[in-house]
Amino acid sequence: MQQTVLREMKVIDADTHIIEPPDLWTSRMSKKKWGDLIPHVRRDATPSAYVTAADTDAAIPEADTWFVGGTPLMKACAAAMAGWHEPAPLHPLTFDQIDPQSADPALRLQKMDELGIQAQVLYPNIGIFVSASYLGIEADRQYALECVQAYNNFIAEEWIGLAPDRYLGMATLPFWDLEATKQEIERCASLGHRGLIFTIQPENYGLPPMDHHHWDVLWSAAQDAQMPINFHIGSGKFPPMGQPENGTAANYAWMSTQLLLSNLRGVGALIFSGICHRFPRLDFVSVESGIGWLPSALEGMDWYWHNCMIPKEHPDYELLPSEYFRRQIYGCFWFEESSALAAIDIMGPDNFLYETDFPHPTSMSPGPASIAKSPLNYVADTLGDVPAPQLKKLLHGNAARIYHLDHTSAD
Repeated sequence: MQQTVLREMKVIDADTHIIEPPDLWTSRMSKKKWGDLIPHVRRDATPSAYVTAADTDAAIPEADTWFVGGTPLMKACAAAMAGWHEPAPLHPLTFDQIDPQSADPALRLQKMDELGIQAQVLYPNIGIFVSASYLGIEADRQYALECVQAYNNFIAEEWIGLAPDRYLGMATLPFWDLEATKQEIERCASLGHRGLIFTIQPENYGLPPMDHHHWDVLWSAAQDAQMPINFHIGSGKFPPMGQPENGTAANYAWMSTQLLLSNLRGVGALIFSGICHRFPRLDFVSVESGIGWLPSALEGMDWYWHNCMIPKEHPDYELLPSEYFRRQIYGCFWFEESSALAAIDIMGPDNFLYETDFPHPTSMSPGPASIAKSPLNYVADTLGDVPAPQLKKLLHGNAARIYHLDHTSAD
């Protein structure tokens, strides 16, 4: 398929990440009020979370690291792997080593034009992967709220404000306080955010699990605001690392592979607990989780639905799990080839979104240490035989509809 044809489809990249700048919170929160609790960056030689005991004989290099008070959260550049010359979990150590297009919104637009991407859905790193370390009901609620609002303001000011039709911000939430959550949803909708981020494992914060009716307040507010709920992998709890003797690279790859299926629990909760039934106008997106597993999972759900006679227990549930999914749940794919094609063939194109995961370790960013294809080459090589109307849904129409980017239909 000619790349000029793909560019004409105005590709919407359904999952990319912001490499948060060092002053994101320090420039937006009161130093007098919160002091060193404000998330900040300093050089530190604490081992990475992915370094195993077998590696600790070597000297640990200093790296730019996010801190809250005296507690290290994560290596600030660990996710900025696009074009990096070493394989994951090795990563840039300092901000001056990363691709500036990972963090600069003006330069990112140039990257998008180069890749043939019209718009990007924006996710954080800290706000997903280590949020439990600095937010939640154990923290001062006002402090945590201000952290959330600072991030949402940053995205609105620096990214959405620069290109509102190209940068689709996903807002973080003070979900431990439902009244504050309702207010933040309304505030972020007015700021131009297009969707909301939530975890599939709120119990990790000492809160009710996702299938509890406690969260109906959140679902209702999101439905009223027409803002889809996005479940990004890693937003709950990472799988445990394997034994040190396995090797750092093997353990990291194993953990990453497990994460692909971590959202299965969330998809099941949405359906079997009746969330989709009670909130039929609310869309949900499973992010960075792939799609190849979905046909098998949904076939299993339908089988158990009948075999356990759920219609007898819940006569008000008018749809099968696969039908609830088709109505309001979506999955994102990027590197999959035969499994993605199989899922599209079995389920059709209406529930899938294309992503690049830029600039993460698994992103569609070719480089010296990555086997990834560039987005346009991946689409041409893998999806080149998909009929143009279906391809347009996968690359543009579905995401445009979900995130209200424009009035383009999925057809």
